[in-house]
Amino acid sequence: MIAGVILAAGESRRMGRSKPLVRRRGETFLAHGVRLLWTQCDCVVVVLGKEGARVRREAEEEFARLASSGALGRDLTLARHGRGHKARLEVHFVENRAYRRGMLTSARLGIATALRLKPDAMLLTLVDHPSVRPETVRALGSSIAEAMKAYAPGRGTRATPGLAYAIVPRVGGRRGHPVALSTALARAIANDHDGESLSDSIRRNARLIGYLDVADRGIIANVNAPRGRRG
Repeated sequence: MIAGVILAAGESRRMGRSKPLVRRRGETFLAHGVRLLWTQCDCVVVVLGKEGARVRREAEEEFARLASSGALGRDLTLARHGRGHKARLEVHFVENRAYRRGMLTSARLGIATALRLKPDAMLLTLVDHPSVRPETVRALGSSIAEAMKAYAPGRGTRATPGLAYAIVPRVGGRRGHPVALSTALARAIANDHDGESLSDSIRRNARLIGYLDVADRGIIANVNAPRGRRG
């Protein structure tokens, strides 16, 4: 099972309103991000920060409307078609009370929460990347799953924590999100109190980083300001 993590705890200063609740094509960034990760992840952890209680309440109301409309039923059907009849779709909310200290605190909390679900790997993304294509998420999920299957510790290495491995999508030489993480690397990031940023923590703790070149500029298109105003 691959778990998803969405970082949605920022202060949204340039946006001027709560970024997770910004709507595009009738759907909030948050609901869109969860449904996008559901294409590969049974469970998605959403890390909230500023106005966390309001964001969670409005998100739950939106998911209830999506369920009533049949949209979530279609998501589950597609998930089971791709992953088998045991696929399930869940979203877990967690609040980062230290969100003002930066994104890495949210990443560590989200990863630690997702690790309790005992996943085989993880996909981590940002709520302000609403243009990422589903095929990119599928490619990342397939790539990290294949890598984990290929890595099999030899006999007598029961204490080996596993391969600390990341797969980072790249377009035109620029790196973006979502990022795929092995559980060993995810655990190292969750326990890393010295990293300066998420990318720094990945570099500090990964034994191997792979790059997946994609034709998807959505991986680098973060939306920081309202339309018509540069972020």
